[in-house]
Amino acid sequence: MGRLFRFFVIFVSSVLIGFAFNMFLLSHKVLSGGVSGIAMILGLVTSINSGTLIFLLNIPIFILGWMKLGKRFVTISLFSVAVTSISMGIIPVEKISEDPILSSIFGGVIVGFATGLIFRSGSSTGGFDIVGMVLTRKKDLPLGSLIFSMNAIVVFISGFVFNWDLALYTMASIFVTGKTIDAIHTRHIKLTLMIITPKGDEVKDQLLSNLVRGITILDGEGAYTKEKRRVLFTVISRYELAHVKRMIAEVDPQAFVNITQTVDVMGYFRRT
Repeated sequence: MGRLFRFFVIFVSSVLIGFAFNMFLLSHKVLSGGVSGIAMILGLVTSINSGTLIFLLNIPIFILGWMKLGKRFVTISLFSVAVTSISMGIIPVEKISEDPILSSIFGGVIVGFATGLIFRSGSSTGGFDIVGMVLTRKKDLPLGSLIFSMNAIVVFISGFVFNWDLALYTMASIFVTGKTIDAIHTRHIKLTLMIITPKGDEVKDQLLSNLVRGITILDGEGAYTKEKRRVLFTVISRYELAHVKRMIAEVDPQAFVNITQTVDVMGYFRRT
């Protein structure tokens, strides 16, 4: 049920992105950022549907993600991009509001909110999101702010192709999207996990085979039951939490896991 719910969230969020693109942004020739923005420009100056172009332009980026982020992540991201592309082909490009400023802001909020939910579900919307995730493996930077910086190129293209008023609207939309993503998806925050389980070795093997994280193991004993337990300590990023919880549950659904926010980390900590 957890996996089905995750796919449901990704599906609904991807449809929301397609809705926001067509009803708030494209209808005013306001662009999204990154690959989606480039696809929108091509869609506006040609007769090709922007959703189709988004899917095609993401193919080389998915290859990069396959090599750096893993097959499972890219497969789920491909599902998200496919749903968005199909949604943009079905939803009409019509104006909900005649005000381009309001459309830019609300469109940006919807895209950022939906994208943040997709990130928290262990997926991405493709494009610069994947590039940004690859880069944030080395630096603890807010993902939304990093994506906003990379999207500046779309703003300049928009200014030259259309006009600079539309470029500024695009900048406002991308900025709002980035801030909304950072409010929902907080990968740069670190968490400390204390995992208490009788299946300590199995949980350890599961985590080590899927994460690049160190784990400290202590022997423990239940005060009431006197049963032996293994206590595992590890520090992860907020972005990895949903994935780690699923892995622990697969091995021991009854494991006790205490999750606390970490103020800072000293010493070796691989930022992946």
